[in-house]
Amino acid sequence: MPIALPQLPYARDALAPHLSAETIDFHYGKHHQAYVTNLNKMIEGKPEASKSLEEIIRGTAEGPVFNNAAQIWNHACYWNSMTPAGGGAPSGRLLEAVNRDFGSVGKMKEQFAEAAKTHFGSGWAWLVSDAGRLRITRTSNADLPLKHGQTALLACDVWEHAYYIDYRNARPDYVTAYLDHLLNWEFAASNLV
Repeated sequence: MPIALPQLPYARDALAPHLSAETIDFHYGKHHQAYVTNLNKMIEGKPEASKSLEEIIRGTAEGPVFNNAAQIWNHACYWNSMTPAGGGAPSGRLLEAVNRDFGSVGKMKEQFAEAAKTHFGSGWAWLVSDAGRLRITRTSNADLPLKHGQTALLACDVWEHAYYIDYRNARPDYVTAYLDHLLNWEFAASNLV
């Protein structure tokens, strides 16, 4: 069964003015779709064609199949990491974990922003659960927490195509908008193990 492009969890214009429908059209409709199309072509008629996306990622060495599979997964996590009227702070168990591991939500956001703003080149900033503790990590290109035994709670795409239409080269402004207005704490809480 072919890998499908996951549905967006909101309308394509729902994240405006922080991310425009034009950005979503290019990023989701072209970039994310291209990873799905490419992966399906690569695995057609091969054993991977009957595997889940996670099985492909875990069982494949770095290279074209891994890169496309991981980018499908990364982008699905990214879309779900945002929500209209997001931002703010978590609650319940997640708030307790953030306070335990970072000292406060503000300090967690500072570390996340620093990781996203200063990542050199293309990649991702993550809030992950790692051996029962929350951490901020970064990965380059298609790398992802799943390959490192970590559970992703939130993802921020810092490839230029994620923000260039709306923010040009001002990645810090994009990261600030992501954290202050789009962050989906309910999604993060649903991933907390």
